[in-house]
Amino acid sequence: MLRDQIEEIAFEAGCVGFGVTTADSFDGLSTEMRDRKAAGLAADLAFTYRDPEVSADIRRSLPWASRLVAVAYAYEPAAGVSQSEPGALRIARFADGDHYIGLRRALAAIVDALEATGASAEALSDDSRLVDRAVAVRAGVGWWGHSTMVLVPGAGPWVLLGSVATDAPLDPTDQMVRTCGTCTACLPACPTGAILPNGVLDVRRCLAHHLQSPGPIPQDLREAVGDRLYGCDDCLTSCPPGDRILESAAVATGPTVVEILGLDDARLLDRYGHFYLPARRPRILRRNALVAAGNDRSPDLEPVVIGYLGHPDWLLRAHAAWAVGKFGTAVGRAALAQALAEEQNGRVRAEIHRAAPS
Repeated sequence: MLRDQIEEIAFEAGCVGFGVTTADSFDGLSTEMRDRKAAGLAADLAFTYRDPEVSADIRRSLPWASRLVAVAYAYEPAAGVSQSEPGALRIARFADGDHYIGLRRALAAIVDALEATGASAEALSDDSRLVDRAVAVRAGVGWWGHSTMVLVPGAGPWVLLGSVATDAPLDPTDQMVRTCGTCTACLPACPTGAILPNGVLDVRRCLAHHLQSPGPIPQDLREAVGDRLYGCDDCLTSCPPGDRILESAAVATGPTVVEILGLDDARLLDRYGHFYLPARRPRILRRNALVAAGNDRSPDLEPVVIGYLGHPDWLLRAHAAWAVGKFGTAVGRAALAQALAEEQNGRVRAEIHRAAPS
């Protein structure tokens, strides 16, 4: 009866999936994660990959836990539609706002209900101590898709996952008997081939990873970035189980290159502070916008990009050089030559040489 009450609370709070599993460790998961890391497939990911033994066994962090309550919270994918003007940018739908607010409220309601019975409970969402996808699958909330996402009936991949660790004696739910079957729509949809046929993600080629990581975006992936500012939705938009939510999604417009490159740090953080930004520095948004400008190549954008050849941040000068080279104009080549004469940073000089070879 307690499990039924908790499930009712979860759905009243807006969840679209619910399940309960034991707090036992996930056999083989830590080994699998270490193998992927050793093979380079995890790139420089930290988070749950920092210590797979911990993230695959919640009792390493919460030894009192005996059950894990798993929920899926669907979000309305309203962002990601480009504007028609030059330099329009796309933002992944999960990042058009802080959708975790709804998930956190649902988890808090579950924690309150469990603690009211005298049980211990702790909410975990986007938490490095737990692989939430593994919990959701074992609890029967959804199935592990070929895209590596957990797919939930009626919502597909358009969900955020969260868990509650507790010592309440809740009856576990059955694991879902469902798979993607012969559907592999997400594999060819990935613009960089990052999704491997065995349902493994090669993070080294994942645009969503690179667009929120510090440092340069790899040269061979920059054209695939297209008009993206943050995230990539292609494996989600191609997934048939998510069509129902996608069809009802509101249309939204994103910012432009000129807007992103023109705002100061404070305004960028005010507008996009819910993004994951390394060290809370919005430089990666400007870096991404410069790459998008090089892919767009609208003449109106070139003067703005050329201006960034003199930016104090070497990372932005480097990506501005690449973008200026993509415009392929005499004005751009002259700007690159002048920048090269003044540039002291070796990485930026290398970018300028590649952008305007002598």
